[in-house]
Amino acid sequence: MKILVVLIFAVYSVTSLYPFSEEGKLQLHLFSYNKEYDMEEYYHRLQIFIENKRRIDYHNEGNHTFTMGLNQFSDLTFAEFRKYFLLTEPQNCSATKGSHVSSNGPYPDSVDWRKKGHYVTAVKNQGPCGSCWTFSTTGCLESVTAIATGKLLQLSEQQLVDCAQAFNNHGCNGGLPSQAFEYIKYNKGIMTEDDYPYTAHDDTCKFKTDLAAAFVKDVVNITKYDEMGMLDAVARFNPVSLAYEVTSDFMHYDGGVYTSMECHNTTDTVNHAVLAVGYGEEKGTPYWIVKNSWGSSWGMKGYFFIERGKNMCGLAACSSYPLPVL
Repeated sequence: MKILVVLIFAVYSVTSLYPFSEEGKLQLHLFSYNKEYDMEEYYHRLQIFIENKRRIDYHNEGNHTFTMGLNQFSDLTFAEFRKYFLLTEPQNCSATKGSHVSSNGPYPDSVDWRKKGHYVTAVKNQGPCGSCWTFSTTGCLESVTAIATGKLLQLSEQQLVDCAQAFNNHGCNGGLPSQAFEYIKYNKGIMTEDDYPYTAHDDTCKFKTDLAAAFVKDVVNITKYDEMGMLDAVARFNPVSLAYEVTSDFMHYDGGVYTSMECHNTTDTVNHAVLAVGYGEEKGTPYWIVKNSWGSSWGMKGYFFIERGKNMCGLAACSSYPLPVL
């Protein structure tokens, strides 16, 4: 008999029954994220949760520029997390050539497109599908279009999941924003989220030309590893799509400026795509302000900071943005 471990009583009851136990924290976690397991799986998840909690506590006791915390992934191993939430198909960022032309500055000390106007949509949630590349794509095109027209749209990630395979994208197994922008350009548009809603799984293409709401005139690729070129684009024009390598500590990120000694900085190791919406500096450490696609309960309301100027985790390996059709 399947035993539901999602709690059916109020959260305060859990904390009073298990005020300090790891099991109580797991049950609160399951309640918060509406998860359920049978009894055998539950105890397996408890061991994983305890191990993740120990790692988080150990990290937070040290001297680091970022903190870690419990979140919706805390009952998963990194192998499971990688399988369901990251790009699983190899992505060759080096296939694209740079076309962004930088100025000589000067640049503002900080930029945040969220504060410049109604230019950035709310954080979305890709769910258990390696479709981060579609959210980076739509997020960037949403912002670029809003900056150009004053109208902020919610564009369809599911269209890219279902329809962009001919441009070397693989639905829930991965893709690259630059390739998705190319698809939108040659496909003559992308529909809205309302007209083509997200399902978090691969399906057949249902694009309707007459419902296309946003368009791409051309794709601008920033030269490989040119992080100053990225800053130039974000400072002068708009948010920029980027890809980088997620390692096991990043799934527990909670706040601060993320930096890593584990990740690589080459084009062949990127496994996650996101959107740089600005940059700044904290306690002498420069950082990018990045919009993720794991929901608003992860990180800093769905955002994170990552160290800038060192090609951290390969974040400058394959950045790009589209030019809108006006």
